[in-house]
Amino acid sequence: MKKELHLRYITHKEIDSEKWNRCIDDAPNCRIYAYDWHLDRTAGYWDALVWGDYDFVMPLPVKKKLGIKYIYQPLFSQQLGIFPTPPKEITQQFYLFLVDNFRYADFQLNSENFQLKENENITFIPRNNFLLPLRKEYAEISNSFNKNTKRNIAKSDNNQLSMVQGIRLEDYMHFKLENLQTNLEKDSLDKLKNIIAYGQYKGFGEIYGVYSPNNQLCAAVYFCRWKNRIIYFNAASNEQGKELRAMYFLVNKFIEENATKNLVLDFEGSMIPGVARFYSGFGASPETYFQLKINRLPLPLKWVKASRK
Repeated sequence: MKKELHLRYITHKEIDSEKWNRCIDDAPNCRIYAYDWHLDRTAGYWDALVWGDYDFVMPLPVKKKLGIKYIYQPLFSQQLGIFPTPPKEITQQFYLFLVDNFRYADFQLNSENFQLKENENITFIPRNNFLLPLRKEYAEISNSFNKNTKRNIAKSDNNQLSMVQGIRLEDYMHFKLENLQTNLEKDSLDKLKNIIAYGQYKGFGEIYGVYSPNNQLCAAVYFCRWKNRIIYFNAASNEQGKELRAMYFLVNKFIEENATKNLVLDFEGSMIPGVARFYSGFGASPETYFQLKINRLPLPLKWVKASRK
């Protein structure tokens, strides 16, 4: 029986979990954010576009407001989009389906998905991720650190800091809550805790912490390894940690420990200049991915959404 090759919209309850995860796992552009277990913890409810027998898939985190169904980017999920990246003519069908069936969408593709010609209803906005290959010797990697990063690492080395691998989740979440840089709702913090707990349980995630000379936690990062990527997934630092350059200390030690491995440190990028400078200071190179926006809302709502870009 010949397999039908066409695009179809399927609801969350119709998704074949085994076929979905196999498609993501086999995709050259595989991202941890696109597995059903991750989406279930971040988006909660999500539908999908599927081409053929799960040859190409696209998760669609959806919500409804004022009776309008729209696609959004859930927290803790940097890159979604189409997996694996299909030929242009099939990619076009995915994008056109979204334009024809959703009045509003604002979400992020993955770095191997390409933009197509824009029109009045769809736009593609470039964003930067930062990647640092770790396969070389530490001396060669650290030689690419910029002067400011080297200076801050040198300062941190004189501050009697210590790094501990395997911080307890409860300690990290307490520290995170005390030192939030932006307001995060309880629901978002619960999702983060759930994601980290799952990563620790499955053995692909671990929290690294830096302690001050008086044995106080002052900086921490949750790293998770998926395939050949080690993701700088979530971080926290307090004022003492900033003064002691604890995050420079932590990232430098982490790079030193993992040098010569066939891994890529994925900083998850940032469009905030200061954060981007921190990542690029370690010699990380920008990786471009696109934010996809569709706005076919009624005119008053369209103006409101456009003003919030």
